[in-house]
Amino acid sequence: METIRLSIDNREVEAPAGATILEAACLAGIKIPTLCAWPEIKHTPGACRVCMTEVEGQRSLIAACVFPVLEGMVVRTNTEKVRQARKMVVELLLANHPQECNHCVRNGSCELQKVAEFVGLKEVRFPVTEFLQKEKFIDRSSPSIIRDNRKCIECHRCVTVCAQIQTVSVLTPAFRGSNVKVTPAFDLPLVESNCVACGQCILACPVGALYEKDDVDLVWAALQDSTKHVIVQEAPAIRAALGEEFGMPPGSLVTGKMIAALRRLGFNKVFDTNFTADLTIIEEGHELINRVKEGGTLPMITSCSPGWIKFCEHFYPDLLPHLSTCKSPQQMFGALAKTYYAETAGIDPKDIVSVSIMPCTAKKYEAQRPEMKSSGYRDVDYVLTTRELGRMIKEAGIDFENISDEDYDAPMGEYTGAGTIFGATGGVMEAALRTVYAVVTGENLSSLDITPVRGLEGVKEATVKVGALGDVRVAVAHGLGNARKLMDKIREGKADYAFIEVMCCPGGCISGGGEPIPTNNDIRVKRSAALYRDDGSVQKKRQSHENESVKKLYEKFLKEPLGHKSHELLHTKYTKRGTELPHGKDN
Repeated sequence: METIRLSIDNREVEAPAGATILEAACLAGIKIPTLCAWPEIKHTPGACRVCMTEVEGQRSLIAACVFPVLEGMVVRTNTEKVRQARKMVVELLLANHPQECNHCVRNGSCELQKVAEFVGLKEVRFPVTEFLQKEKFIDRSSPSIIRDNRKCIECHRCVTVCAQIQTVSVLTPAFRGSNVKVTPAFDLPLVESNCVACGQCILACPVGALYEKDDVDLVWAALQDSTKHVIVQEAPAIRAALGEEFGMPPGSLVTGKMIAALRRLGFNKVFDTNFTADLTIIEEGHELINRVKEGGTLPMITSCSPGWIKFCEHFYPDLLPHLSTCKSPQQMFGALAKTYYAETAGIDPKDIVSVSIMPCTAKKYEAQRPEMKSSGYRDVDYVLTTRELGRMIKEAGIDFENISDEDYDAPMGEYTGAGTIFGATGGVMEAALRTVYAVVTGENLSSLDITPVRGLEGVKEATVKVGALGDVRVAVAHGLGNARKLMDKIREGKADYAFIEVMCCPGGCISGGGEPIPTNNDIRVKRSAALYRDDGSVQKKRQSHENESVKKLYEKFLKEPLGHKSHELLHTKYTKRGTELPHGKDN
């Protein structure tokens, strides 16, 4: 690999050809502040100008995040001219930013706060602009995401992640001069756009211009209502990330502490989404077997990621028959909570409030879909993200790190290792193959660890010989840009897979739009590893069909997979939302 030698702050530095000054400085351990540069995206827009440096021979200051290194280049990052310029940039940003730090959702994790401290800014000499007080600049139309344009610093990280990684391209810079802002096309409300509610823009935003719609107060109200029986479920990814909200290292598995904290908050029963993750595998596994045997639409594609479902409805409506009809584990749980659980516990379903804790902002949207009420009631009443649960626990004064572990309640708290790995990319596929193999052959796989579908490679493939079904070829994609590659292959008739898993967010649910900030590849790896540790625990069974509580559910209530009651409560339909031209083409 060709390397470039240069000098940064009188230190000899070697960097790969094509690297930027910012990247070269990072390799040398020299910190340069920035707001628009973000390791998750390529082609940094160079919009914020906080990373300015002096380069010998250049007439003006240079943005380190976009300027490539050159042989013999001499760079200075800490001159008086550089320091004063950076302070001025940050001061101007703050003059055009609401002074709401104490009650902003990003207080403590705001990168603008950290950069202001980095450059040593002690005052803002310019008057705050008038528009900052206007509510009309806040878009609350989406059930999942709030856009507060008053706080936008025009770094365009959200624009880039939406276009480059998710290939949805909902957000774009619009207008000119002092009127410029990031907005959906035609300045429409977010709910009227093709937004899939994945929330990756929230993880990308360095400030509080994008954040989840907060339902904490609604849940507090339900918990205080003595006429309501409030139950809660938590997605597998929560136990691998919630600890980060309390300063614990990424990858801390906090299942028992999470259960105990939820009881302290006042929930009547603490159940687990993993219970219905196991149930999903049984329903989905039988659906796959039927499609293979009876000539159904193949490849069959997973349906547990609501952002992915909405993406498919918008951009690939012609391929909707490929989707499994199974509801997501969240929605299966909600339907059973107000039927099976209500019947078992002798509680009128109208008095049950069903709350879910999810890593995903799109789950808020999913819970409000009009078809998600097969029990006669809304399946899931309220959805909170990992971050919202963290705020509730702090508000209640619970010492999370030191709380003693507790166990889930019956009957919807038991789960297997297969259920817990749903939270990582490839987990649904691995769980499904374990059960499909057992159902078809009557035996277990020689190894339950199907490693080819694990990891952060964008598209993964594997072939598993499954008894009479023969070689079953499968694929896994995470991040919608990677999903698009597989969907285009299906359209072209080049996808010879039987089964495809798609997760909307890069890395799967462990990096959903509602997870702790920051989220990056190193953190994704650690959160995933925690789920695989849970899967491999000696206390757990590792195959969904081994879940005794799920067996009882079928025996007493559902009767059989894909039966009448299962179809009524656990399966769903999809909506064609309009055909879009392929990504990158002009309309």
